[in-house]
Amino acid sequence: MTEYLLGLDAGHTVIKAALFDDRGREVAIGSRPTATFSRHPRWQERDMDVVWESAAGAISDALQASGIDPVLVRGVGISAHGDGLYPVDADGRPVRPALLATDTRALPYISHWAGGAVAEELLAITGQVPAAYTPPATLSWLRDNEPVVFARIDRMLFCKDWLRLQLTGEIATDPTEAAAGLFDVGRREWSPRAAELTGLEGISRILPPVLGSTAVAGEVSPEAAAKTGLVPGTPVVTGSHDVHATALGIGALVPGAVSAIMGTFSINQLVLDHPEPGIRWQARCSVTEQRYLLMSTSPAGATAADWARSVLAQQPGSVGEIVDGALAPGPSADDPLFLPFVYGTQLDPPIGGAFTGLRGWHGPTDMLRAALEGVVFTHRHHLEALREAGPIDTRPVRLAGGGSRNEAWTQLFADATGLAVEVTDATEAGARGAAMLAGVGAGVFSSVDQAADECVTVLRRQDPDPARREVLDERYARFEATMAGLQSAEPR
Repeated sequence: MTEYLLGLDAGHTVIKAALFDDRGREVAIGSRPTATFSRHPRWQERDMDVVWESAAGAISDALQASGIDPVLVRGVGISAHGDGLYPVDADGRPVRPALLATDTRALPYISHWAGGAVAEELLAITGQVPAAYTPPATLSWLRDNEPVVFARIDRMLFCKDWLRLQLTGEIATDPTEAAAGLFDVGRREWSPRAAELTGLEGISRILPPVLGSTAVAGEVSPEAAAKTGLVPGTPVVTGSHDVHATALGIGALVPGAVSAIMGTFSINQLVLDHPEPGIRWQARCSVTEQRYLLMSTSPAGATAADWARSVLAQQPGSVGEIVDGALAPGPSADDPLFLPFVYGTQLDPPIGGAFTGLRGWHGPTDMLRAALEGVVFTHRHHLEALREAGPIDTRPVRLAGGGSRNEAWTQLFADATGLAVEVTDATEAGARGAAMLAGVGAGVFSSVDQAADECVTVLRRQDPDPARREVLDERYARFEATMAGLQSAEPR
């Protein structure tokens, strides 16, 4: 009899629940939007109860669409956007709205940890220097600006942990999320020294227990069953940060694997068997022992190209047709350049987005082509950073995210980076990765590697076109020089 696994993937704008069979084939999917609100500049928040209602609705939709008996669901896995803060009190209720990973209110705190001996020690312990959206910064902000709220926090959770709490009534997190600034990535345990270095002595009282990503962290409660349609007692595993689940869902979570997510963020990842600290990436524990994911990222992904398409008033047509038309002529030395930082950047000092090199003969199609190229150049920028940690060209780069579905764009990715790329059959890679974690916890698979072997199929491979290399290398050099020039003009 076929067995089924449910993967819940909670992103920044949409929560998706997908049901998969025990070969990783998608059976049905449900999705619900989740609203974000901003009460002040730099604030990005979400009502935690609304997040749960959306997740429960997505699960119910997926089960109803599948037509299968929920008793056949062997397990539930959860992945979600990482970082941010979902704080709860002693009764497991929200003490305030969640802070998202796009919230930058805590940016002033970063300067205290950004350089010198403190930064070096934090990097050695935690694999990263804290960013504005990580617990050291967000908790410091709450302590200083909302002390009454801060005093009520009983547990610091991440998005997936909040959803699992609603499903099971149990509190926990996993190493992929814990490794966000207060965790010793080598020892895989909370670090009192990291808390001390960031001025959060005594914070251990609110840190949740850390369980393995594939460990069964609880069972679906009768209350959650009534809302979702799942059977009470269905095992729920701890789950993981969505980038780890996505890498697993496309079969790119073995040592030496390189992957890139062409989505809201430009996410670029290298898997190693040891934590390798570096200022240009985050080294985080992954979903299994002796597996670490190095992430070089920025909010300059495919959505920056979507922004350009929306403001350029392109002619009617599907997104795919518009992208294909823009990329059909191929790169030209005379094309304009686009810096895709309209939603921010990890550069220091930061800069905004920009078109440069515009001429009177350029039109919307040329500018859209530049935008698509600029997103790819940002991926190359991050991949070049990861070269400092280890080889990134020993196997093709596995691609995920909405941008990976367009063959012309993924060919440009190969041409511009000089790396072969592969696209798999995962249309919902994060949800499939979460379901695969559930499969390991439920005994359907013996390991995450076996799950990847059983579930992932490569649909296409694209190799770089040598004829395009020279012009793209020259344009990338101009792209990097333009970034540096704009940075030099920023006030210090």
